[in-house]
Amino acid sequence: MSFALRWKHENMRSILIVAAFSIAMTFMFMMLLYGTAIKRVTVVVNGQESVVQTRQWELSRLLDEQNIQVGEHDRISVPLTASLKNGDRIVIDHTKPVQLTADGETKTVYTTGQTVESALKDLNISVGELDKVIPAADTALADNAAIQVVRVKKETEDFTETIPYEVVKKNDAQLLKGKEQTVQEGQEGVVLKTKEKVYEDGKLVSEEIVKEEVQSESVNKVVAVGTKNPVIALSASSPNMDEVTKSGVTFGYKQIVKNMTLTAYTASAGGKSANHPQYGLTSTGTRVTEGRTIAVDPKVIPLGWWVYIEGLGFRRAEDIGSAVKGNIIDVYFDSADYATKFGTKRGYTVYIIGPKKPTAD
Repeated sequence: MSFALRWKHENMRSILIVAAFSIAMTFMFMMLLYGTAIKRVTVVVNGQESVVQTRQWELSRLLDEQNIQVGEHDRISVPLTASLKNGDRIVIDHTKPVQLTADGETKTVYTTGQTVESALKDLNISVGELDKVIPAADTALADNAAIQVVRVKKETEDFTETIPYEVVKKNDAQLLKGKEQTVQEGQEGVVLKTKEKVYEDGKLVSEEIVKEEVQSESVNKVVAVGTKNPVIALSASSPNMDEVTKSGVTFGYKQIVKNMTLTAYTASAGGKSANHPQYGLTSTGTRVTEGRTIAVDPKVIPLGWWVYIEGLGFRRAEDIGSAVKGNIIDVYFDSADYATKFGTKRGYTVYIIGPKKPTAD
């Protein structure tokens, strides 16, 4: 083996080591040159953009160089340990702590928002149409400001209620005074109501009726109230109520009846001719006489008794008639024409006297 080949064989290992060392040193030199080369980097802090030139190769070193503070909860577009390259764009947003109360929980959160509204959007807190936000959405935020989101929910409830009926009383002249009689039974109505309930964070805070619809009207109860004076059974022994002077005669009376109705009749109304033996005879056996004879209801005025009729004078109850019932008096007149013209007169006051006609003595 020649000397050259023998030397190469013996020193090959040393040659390889030297070559590898040379390559490594060259790479490190190149990296050092690249790392310390000037780079143009865009830095955006809270929306304010600036371009800086730096020889730093790591973001954290660039921030220290530019005196840019980054807190634990601030937002940065790349890690602090990221390597820097020429043309990089770094976005940094500083956050502030706020006390957020929502959905039954209060916690400290960090946001880049400058107002309540922007903070809620930043934190992805949804706000319903009815929800309340305290303070107002456009309120500027300070550090540790409190934001409360109150969840508002409305519910409606339908229910029915009865409509009470009224009791209507009406005077009834055919019913005795003091008596009452139901003419029409009352009936309750039904109304459908809609109630709106408002809940805030699950608690009922208000409720009100927002709609009413009558499904059936109530029916009033109608009660007849008697106004008719009771009929008192009169007799000759009944005491006088009082004395009164009429047409120059002072007399006592046993009863006074107001609002009496007067009608008129003649002897021909009985259907007998003037030459008939019973023509003009009354039910008491007397012959009808104008100025004296009247027909009455014996339950009101006893037959044979005298009365005084305001505006007419003294009359005697001598006759009855099928149409003469209650507070009605049929006055006898000789003239049929006059009886017809007399017609029906109401509102008369009648004093019931007794079997004897009063005299001026």
